[in-house]
Amino acid sequence: MSKSVVLVTADVKPIDGYRWHAAPSTYLEAALNGANAIPLILPSLGGAIDLDAVLDRVDGVLATGSRSNVNPDLYGGEASEANGPYDPDRDATSLPLLRRALERGIPVLAICRGMQELNVALGGTLLTEIQELEGRKDHRAPVSERQEERFAISHPIDVRAGGQLHGAVGDTTIEVNSLHRQALGELGRKLTIEAVAEDGTIEAVSVEGAKSFALGTQWHPEYWVACDQPSQKIFAAFGADVARYRDQKLR
Repeated sequence: MSKSVVLVTADVKPIDGYRWHAAPSTYLEAALNGANAIPLILPSLGGAIDLDAVLDRVDGVLATGSRSNVNPDLYGGEASEANGPYDPDRDATSLPLLRRALERGIPVLAICRGMQELNVALGGTLLTEIQELEGRKDHRAPVSERQEERFAISHPIDVRAGGQLHGAVGDTTIEVNSLHRQALGELGRKLTIEAVAEDGTIEAVSVEGAKSFALGTQWHPEYWVACDQPSQKIFAAFGADVARYRDQKLR
């Protein structure tokens, strides 16, 4: 039987005089090895792409993290140089992609920026520069040139018993990494909190009533999928539902 195919969101980056549509290898390898699916990068070409035509051909959607932030104009905020960088082409592609994937019942795993996109796509808001907010810890990555240090497991989160994340990882407390300066504010429609950090920062959400796996994580399970059990279990659960969706289409 052929492998499942997972659509992966892309950043738009200027490199060597070109505009590249790219995704980090960690997400591609996690999809391949952790979810047992072939990753396929979707270029961020906004409304020029027929999303239904693309989604007809895939079995899941993986929304990646990024250094860029969702433009606050999209959720009633105010864009600023300090809050950037922004990636309007990705915004114009990923937000409608996530909405349409959920409408069609396609499995979704949204990570870091991807989870923030999911929230905004469903009408929610974001908190910017949370390290400056009273009572919040600094969730930014350690300053280092070594990715292992930047992505190091750094703090515990409380997982809601009986939720989708709990069903995947099997524990009500897990340790995660932290590389973000934004967080979810007002929750989008039908989103349910799946996990929180000690300072109240929302660390995971699911989509209530979703027809398939639909989970967002603020941390980066893709980085440690080869050796961290919770990370492995999240991608395995996503991959299992992606395979289920594929098999259902083939019947």
